[in-house]
Amino acid sequence: MKEFFSESLYFGLTISIGAYGLGLLARKKLKWGFLNPLLLAIVAVIVVLNVLDVDYATYNESAKYLSYLLTPATVCLAVPLYQQMELLKQNFWAVFWGITAGVLSSLGSVFGLAYLFGLSHEQYVTLLPKSITTAIGIGVSEELGGISTITVAVIIVTGVLGNIIGEYICKMFGIREPIAVGLSLGTASHAVGTAKALELGEVQGAMSSLSIAVSGLMTVIGASVFATFL
Repeated sequence: MKEFFSESLYFGLTISIGAYGLGLLARKKLKWGFLNPLLLAIVAVIVVLNVLDVDYATYNESAKYLSYLLTPATVCLAVPLYQQMELLKQNFWAVFWGITAGVLSSLGSVFGLAYLFGLSHEQYVTLLPKSITTAIGIGVSEELGGISTITVAVIIVTGVLGNIIGEYICKMFGIREPIAVGLSLGTASHAVGTAKALELGEVQGAMSSLSIAVSGLMTVIGASVFATFL
């Protein structure tokens, strides 16, 4: 059985897309906020791999093609931003300082918790890029001496949590301005949070898309500085 899956070109691709499709269907039918399609897909794939006794390397060999779509998908996020360019120009400084505050909050919280729990430098820098997109986060983690595989997992968890609870957090603190909501989701939970922002509205989606790129660049610089703190 394992040999069959290792020789299959589309095994990993099929179960990944199928699991995500089932996640979308479950959320549509049940309408429960915590039923995030990405989270459900991750759980489903783990269960399938364990039941069929297929190791990750075998699965990834046929699922890696999905990763090639990450770059064009990210580029496509520029479309809603272009459509809201005038709004961005009118609120440039608010947007800039909003993203800056989000990046500093992310890096500062990681430093505070790492210090509190006595994490090693390697563990600390592994967590620093938790709120930026995977493509940038892996590079930052490797450059600083972190464990890139754990960084990927942390980035995914951060994105899923932001997607699930981000909207409720904004409502809890009375944040209803579309620009502020979009910036918070994009800065805190990268592309997965942006998917939620696009569901909330065009303005939220555009600001969240902008946050991915700008917060990524700021984190590259900021993480290098914060890495020296511990």
